[in-house]
Amino acid sequence: MSDYCEIVVKGQLDTDWSGWLEGLMITHNDKDETLISGPIRDQAALYGVLAKMRDMALFLISVKYMADAASRQNLGSDDNS
Repeated sequence: MSDYCEIVVKGQLDTDWSGWLEGLMITHNDKDETLISGPIRDQAALYGVLAKMRDMALFLISVKYMADAASRQNLGSDDNS
């Protein structure tokens, strides 16, 4: 079972970067932010993605990491908007 993560960065990252970011899905919202989300192997893979994002000089807004699929139901349940 894969872990799951949601990362939000400032600006609109081109969806072509998905392959370089471990195949995570890239979507945009109306706040000029990019949501990078999907299953991720483990925390080591997450840190690898974050390092790539650092190298791309992306402005990190938030990271949500769920250690198992059941925990994903809780993502978005606390609306901070």
